[in-house]
Amino acid sequence: MAGNSEPCSGYSSTSEFPKWYSPQAFEVRRDKLSMRIQPFKALRPPEDLASRVASPPYDVVDTEEARLLARGNEASFLRVIRPEIDLPTDLSPYDERVYRQAGANLREFVESGYLRSDTDPGMFLYRLTMNGRSQTGLVTTCHAAEYEADIILKHERTMPAKEDDRVRNIEALNAQTGPVFLTYKEQTPVNDLVDRELEAQPVYDFEDEGEVRHTVWRVQDAQKFVEAFSRVPVAYVADGHHRSASAVRVAGIRREANRHHRGDEAYNWFLSVLFPGNQLNVLAYNRVVTDFNGRSSSDFLKDLGGLFDLKEDVSPIPEAPHQISFYLDGTWRGIQWNSPGGSDPVDALDVSVLQNRILAPLFGIDDPRSSTRLQFVGGIHGAERLKKMVDDGRGAIAFSMYPTGVDELMRIADAGQMMPPKSTWFEPKLKSGLFLHELGE
Repeated sequence: MAGNSEPCSGYSSTSEFPKWYSPQAFEVRRDKLSMRIQPFKALRPPEDLASRVASPPYDVVDTEEARLLARGNEASFLRVIRPEIDLPTDLSPYDERVYRQAGANLREFVESGYLRSDTDPGMFLYRLTMNGRSQTGLVTTCHAAEYEADIILKHERTMPAKEDDRVRNIEALNAQTGPVFLTYKEQTPVNDLVDRELEAQPVYDFEDEGEVRHTVWRVQDAQKFVEAFSRVPVAYVADGHHRSASAVRVAGIRREANRHHRGDEAYNWFLSVLFPGNQLNVLAYNRVVTDFNGRSSSDFLKDLGGLFDLKEDVSPIPEAPHQISFYLDGTWRGIQWNSPGGSDPVDALDVSVLQNRILAPLFGIDDPRSSTRLQFVGGIHGAERLKKMVDDGRGAIAFSMYPTGVDELMRIADAGQMMPPKSTWFEPKLKSGLFLHELGE
């Protein structure tokens, strides 16, 4: 893979990959490709049911939250992406019965008319509006080959268990249910196309329980978007590393099983929404640590003061990069440091400084992806959620971060490097259930 010698998934070496995998699995080279997108026959709800069907993504709610959200709404798409809510509470979400239930629930949705298949392939524009700010993306499908060749760039490694779960979900449904959130550097020709398409009547327009407005238009001339994106050099996975990695794994599995594989089969393409980077709203991804690893909070403060400029009574929300606020013993304190100019772009990230200089040496948290003593809290929940978690005893200390910017994400991905896990929280979230991409035979 160009610019990156390590596997892009959660596997630590290529020897751990499934047998079908190799970086050349799709026999492509980056310099031979450009961004390819393709219309698809969407399986989607009728207009009058869209707000009932649409649900949060599977990975922003746990099982109990999903049960509460779907209660009293048999059309909630959570029944497809969190099918364990229809099963006994003591069942593991990775039990084979969960995936069978997902398939049964999807069939029920189709039979009940909650989802219908479009007669013709198409693309859509999807606008999300929150707090007066809007972002508009193109709903389409992207090819697995571009993902493998780093035309679609990644900035985080995945976790094998989560990736395996999505592979099993896709196989059980024979469909991709949640779009991958991609971004790209703004292109004037694409903007012009979008502006013209938005003059038509939307096919969906509703406000969700979080007061986010979701508006969708069916694109009238998809071929013009195909041509415009052929001149976009790269795209970036903003949110959905597990969804994209699992979709590409399924493509590889089916490719190996298909003696007559051509490369244009539906399973080679994965559901995506492409947003220009300048429209995105990135929030912080905060951290809560459960204990001091056998030490006292006063010991921690003493050690921290030897490493950073320690501030008392700071704002719970950092006001600039190279600042971190933390809540401990009923008080918000903070640290700050000078920008390490010219250093490695990943090491310079605030989340990297927290991990490498605080969480690892002072708390003994060497692997943030697997530690059971570290919790990640999306910035949408605010500093009050962090304070409450500590006050309730669910954490010993909470760290409030300054957001990582889209430019930083792109710069690191361009360099073939990876950010620490949970470096960015994008808001608002795309709804699941408004578009499904079926994989066919």
